[in-house]
Amino acid sequence: PEQLFSCFLSYHFCLKNMSDTEMSVESRYSGQFSNFSSISEGKPGAPCKSIEGWLIIISGVNEETQEDEIYDAFSEHGHILNLHLNLDRRTGYVKGYALVEYESFDDAKMAIQKMDNTDLFEKRISVDWAFVNRPK
Repeated sequence: PEQLFSCFLSYHFCLKNMSDTEMSVESRYSGQFSNFSSISEGKPGAPCKSIEGWLIIISGVNEETQEDEIYDAFSEHGHILNLHLNLDRRTGYVKGYALVEYESFDDAKMAIQKMDNTDLFEKRISVDWAFVNRPK
């Protein structure tokens, strides 16, 4: 507790003695890494490309679904780059969602159109874009 209190005091002292210019955002982000770029710029609500491809999210996945079953169902609509089917650590069952990454926009769009609001292994699934542009 004493060390924590002394760290707090020295931090507070440093902040108190800094000038306003030292505390400004410009001074903190003045290096080469201050130029942030966007992955995608487009209309609000439009899908965004991830680093490698177009990512869709599948929700409502049956807890006993296997990864290869998701792969087989969604590979009919195009080449899949990545597939993530997250498991609950405690139970070992699927958490209820999956992420599928397609190489092309058209393949991902086709998968969404064909698979959204359908039954997959006795459970209704919802399929949509994982990333969309935010409103400005």
